[in-house]
Amino acid sequence: MRAITISEPGGPDVLQITEEPTPDIAADEVLVTVHAAGVNRADLLQRQGFYDPPAGATLIPGLEVSGTIAELGSEVTGWKVGDRVAALLSGGGYAESVPVPAGQLLPVPDSLDLTEAAGLPEVLSTVHSNIVGNANIQAGEWLLVHGGGSGIGTAAIQIAKHLGVKIVVTVGSERKAEFCRNLGADAVINYREEDFVERVHEICVRPDGSTGADVILDIIGAKYLKSNVKALGTDGRLVIIGMQGGAKAELSIASLMQPRKSVAGTTLRARPKEQKIEIVAEVAAQLWPAVISGDIRPIIHETMPLSEARKAHTALEEGTSIGKVLLIADESAQNAKSAQNAKSAQSV
Repeated sequence: MRAITISEPGGPDVLQITEEPTPDIAADEVLVTVHAAGVNRADLLQRQGFYDPPAGATLIPGLEVSGTIAELGSEVTGWKVGDRVAALLSGGGYAESVPVPAGQLLPVPDSLDLTEAAGLPEVLSTVHSNIVGNANIQAGEWLLVHGGGSGIGTAAIQIAKHLGVKIVVTVGSERKAEFCRNLGADAVINYREEDFVERVHEICVRPDGSTGADVILDIIGAKYLKSNVKALGTDGRLVIIGMQGGAKAELSIASLMQPRKSVAGTTLRARPKEQKIEIVAEVAAQLWPAVISGDIRPIIHETMPLSEARKAHTALEEGTSIGKVLLIADESAQNAKSAQNAKSAQSV
């Protein structure tokens, strides 16, 4: 099979397309013929040498895919060959085939485009497991999410509305601000022009008159640590899921104790398989009906052939995209789609 591998830590140019053995599957796994794979910032970190795969996982990057089941393990029930699925992975998505524990599959209904489905498993699992599982957010509370135009941000806006949570996001441009408002964000803060801590306390007003976010989902890390804690209200919960702004910062413990604020850091990829299966089951029960109805939808910025993984990583690093960038492993389908788009453009 064709796959994208990393020759050595570095920039996008270290991504190379190689021929790799089609993987074997365990008794509790299925083999998925990959249609599309989501590109995530964790993939960029792995390429740079800062985010190693969990022990025993493939070195091929890629944390989510869509495709069809090609083979079933001997212990797998409830699925059949040919089923359309989306999957949460520990790695291996940048390839034409990938083994997946059956418990980490989500069914892709006919109403959902198979390409777009690749942009859902990682972001839905990440957002839901952190704001609900870790932070225990409740309807009516205020959620602050940094990077409102990202895949995480656009998913968080929709999940928040589905859960009855009020959401404010930070963005770096008016283009992204307008998109987030239209998607359903209750408030948007341009961090290049405004102090987000000050604005959060103006926006997030609780029924008792106190202010501040109840939950913050943060992808920045060290750079925002002190500011995030200041932006929390009493009993506020900060969940850090990324380190784009560094890994080390100092914080006064006193700033947490009296107002009963808490800080947690998590990753999804390193969780044991059993936990991932539980998370996917929660997504299937709590969010997937809204995906099927169209109330939660994948926000796709661009699709590219698998062979253009370097270009996809560059696009994500530039920070101008809104939503997800996807790699299409089935390049015949990608070429057909590109031809259809070109034909449509000529007829306009």
